[in-house]
Amino acid sequence: MHGYFGGYALVGLLGLLGVGFVAFGLGANRFLRPWRNSGDKLVTYESGVDPVGTDWAQTQVRYYVYAFLYVVFAVDAVFLFPWATVFARAGFGGLSLGEMFVFLGFLAVGLLYAWKKGVLEWV
Repeated sequence: MHGYFGGYALVGLLGLLGVGFVAFGLGANRFLRPWRNSGDKLVTYESGVDPVGTDWAQTQVRYYVYAFLYVVFAVDAVFLFPWATVFARAGFGGLSLGEMFVFLGFLAVGLLYAWKKGVLEWV
């Protein structure tokens, strides 16, 4: 496989080989697995708890808001680690410090907005 299109042919061949491998695995799974319907298999299953009561229930939105705020600040903490490595290099100190203050300022404004809206109060 030499020439201009040799690399493309190799990538295409490996792509077809990968797709064929996945298709073979899924097809073998479909034909080799046991398949028997039972009443237990048709029951709704969620987190290991059997369903009790009606099919509709209210959920407090504040739990999702706390989870969302946690994810936002966890992802932002991940951004702080690469910044700390760049901050230590020569020539990046002042610029990267200013950029991080802007970044943390946006976070502070978001947190202040959530606090003013009463989102952080557990009632």
